[in-house]
Amino acid sequence: MKKIVTYIKECYNELVYKVSWPTRTELSNSAVVVLFASLIIAAIVFVIDMGFEGVIRFIYSKIF
Repeated sequence: MKKIVTYIKECYNELVYKVSWPTRTELSNSAVVVLFASLIIAAIVFVIDMGFEGVIRFIYSKIF
């Protein structure tokens, strides 16, 4: 039991004193970057999906 209490105390001390937490500004800037990157990747996947759909429709229209 003593090892568990020591482990929890060490974890707490590391989170409070050793971890570098971002400021609110840094966090919001990172969130905006992630949002825009996600939108760009989603747009790229959408364009590729539409391209594949067009190719498949073309192939099916020639076969059937």
